[in-house]
Amino acid sequence: MAVCARGLDKFVASLRFCRKWQLQNERLFSTSACRPAAGSEPPKFVPPSKPVIVDKTQSVASMRKFLSPEFVPPRQRTAPFKFFLERKDMVRRRKMLNIPEFYVGSVLAVTMADPNASGKTNRFVGICIQRGGKGLGATFVLRNIVNGQGVEICYELYNPRIQKMEVLKLEKRLDDNLMYLRDALPEYSTIDPEMKPVPFSPTGEVPVNQLKVRMRPKPWSKHWERPKFNIQGIRFDQCLTPRQMEGAQKRAQPWLEYDMLKEYDTSKLQQQILQEVELEMSS
Repeated sequence: MAVCARGLDKFVASLRFCRKWQLQNERLFSTSACRPAAGSEPPKFVPPSKPVIVDKTQSVASMRKFLSPEFVPPRQRTAPFKFFLERKDMVRRRKMLNIPEFYVGSVLAVTMADPNASGKTNRFVGICIQRGGKGLGATFVLRNIVNGQGVEICYELYNPRIQKMEVLKLEKRLDDNLMYLRDALPEYSTIDPEMKPVPFSPTGEVPVNQLKVRMRPKPWSKHWERPKFNIQGIRFDQCLTPRQMEGAQKRAQPWLEYDMLKEYDTSKLQQQILQEVELEMSS
């Protein structure tokens, strides 16, 4: 029994020696592999790649401008294929020229090629008082007071002579047509030609200016007080007498409010147009 115990102790001691020798070899090999060679520089630190942040709001902001009124064809259209081809040309034009989002009441600066100007370009700053036309025939009117005189320029939105369009102040007004500014005081149409752009959020709601203008004494270019114009941005209480307001209300046509033939639902049409624009922009 003493001989067997002595042999077992020797066997255990030999196993411990082999394990110790294996650990020393592993440490030696690991340090020699990590140690740089003589005369060589240590490898440079490479930071981990940053995660790519996808701005999902850019697609929303870039597609909102394609809901401009000129993209929706008129109700009495006779050739829908004609407007389909026009929309393709409109998207191609927007690829060449950045046509920003703007509304009636926004302040714009338009730079247009002019062979008769000194620098071969002409820049005009004004407030948008009207948008009209459909398709490639879309137009917008800018108004400003220059040297005490009202100046209005009607631009074709897809005119190839337009070189640059800037939105200096993005906002809406209470009315979709501001042609009554011709009969208002000049202070409401005066825009500084050196006006700096006002920052705005491309994904937020467009602010609505609640301003109500004061008019000059009559006569006006139109009877803006009549209900058929439905003007909300004029202080009629400061420019008309109660008798004149009563006479204007006699010309009201309240039955037109219930005319269902005037309703034009374009929600499905707008979805179709956005799908067409997305395919055209991706191609």
